Amino acid sequence: MDYKDYTSLNVWKDAKALVSDIYRLTRKFPDNENYGLTSQMQRCAISVPSNIAEGCGRNHSKDSIQFFYISRGSLYELETQIHISLDLEYIKQEELTNILNQITVCKKLLNGFINYYKTK
Repeated sequence: MDYKDYTSLNVWKDAKALVSDIYRLTRKFPDNENYGLTSQMQRCAISVPSNIAEGCGRNHSKDSIQFFYISRGSLYELETQIHISLDLEYIKQEELTNILNQITVCKKLLNGFINYYKTK
């Protein structure tokens, strides 16, 4: 598989879907969070597929893997922010569960991709 075509990767597709869901979710946040938690969550979510794409575009495996690690870190950051959103009562438990499930899937796919990429 040619990893330069990152758009065919399931890990990238799922991460991109997560971005859309985070944007939909944060639309309901209070206006005073526009430059706070809302912005942070959106930037964090965008970071995941963006860094996967950037990693695939690198010529050296070591560089690529570093971008995949950044994506993984963004998933953990987003996971924390979604918990904070529940604590602040911006989202419901069901929404938390749904997003956490998506994040878990993305983490598993990304970890598998990183492990595979290290062997190529």
